[in-house]
Amino acid sequence: MRPFDFQRASGAAEAMDPGLRVIAGGTNLLDLMKHEVETPARLIDVNHVGLDEVRREGEGLRIGALVRNSDLAAHEAVRRDWPLLSRAILAGASGQIRNRATTGGNLMQRTRCPYFYDIHARCNKREPGQGCDAIGGFTRSHAILGASEACIATYPGDMAVALTALDAVVEVEGQGGAREIPAAGFHRLPGDDPSRDNDLRPGEFITGVRLPAPLGGRQVYRKVRDRRSYAFALVSVALAVTMEGGRMTRVRLAFGGVAHKPWRVPEAEALLEGHAPHAALFDRAADAVLEGARGQGDNDFKIELLRRTLVATLTDATGDAA
Repeated sequence: MRPFDFQRASGAAEAMDPGLRVIAGGTNLLDLMKHEVETPARLIDVNHVGLDEVRREGEGLRIGALVRNSDLAAHEAVRRDWPLLSRAILAGASGQIRNRATTGGNLMQRTRCPYFYDIHARCNKREPGQGCDAIGGFTRSHAILGASEACIATYPGDMAVALTALDAVVEVEGQGGAREIPAAGFHRLPGDDPSRDNDLRPGEFITGVRLPAPLGGRQVYRKVRDRRSYAFALVSVALAVTMEGGRMTRVRLAFGGVAHKPWRVPEAEALLEGHAPHAALFDRAADAVLEGARGQGDNDFKIELLRRTLVATLTDATGDAA
């Protein structure tokens, strides 16, 4: 790890200096610094600027950027009205890491692509224009959707997948003022500049996340991984489905482990809504989700794994609801 300057912020405005790197829980940034993947010269600690409350706002909920993952997953209102979010958080990392990790920091975490972490490998995400050694390399954990010729890395988180399915909004502030970014649009696809993970502008800082009114119905987060705990998803499915009269009246779906961002396909949701659940319909929805999917060799299995995981999740959530 290289030397750096460290200061503690007394207010959120201090964190909006583009020359400073924000640190809260540090559960991802410190790893990146140890590997010298990132070498910020100046860090600012924002743990003491507030932004650590969960509160009702009308029918919805506002989550401060510094709310710890463990506290958010255990919050009574989240467990009761947005259980998908609680389940996704508890599927990630370990209890110790969840005790430190924050809502904002979780959204900002970077890919766990081994080529990104290996400073001797070529990586366009780490150094734009350098090339990508993952392409043609070992690709078991890599993207099958939304990849580009510049990058095939995946976004590793669970919480953001649930937030995407729940139509959450990310609140940010910067020197240009405050703005809101839909969770589904917060993270970017790699395109020709995979070094940009998200839609934040220089000097902007996440202040909170807002959940709209509860979706109700059944909410499921299914994560398929190599081992039961402390492993990133090969494929994950976040599902919220409401049934009325034997039909799916509202469906929200998002997927993790398969793209550079949490993946959402509104066309698949629309295909399911208004219909009674059955296997052929679920297969058609999977076709819509997998349109354009392409494996890299070692990860070809993810295409069928995503199909089967989606069908199983929909079947379990709707099987006895008619």
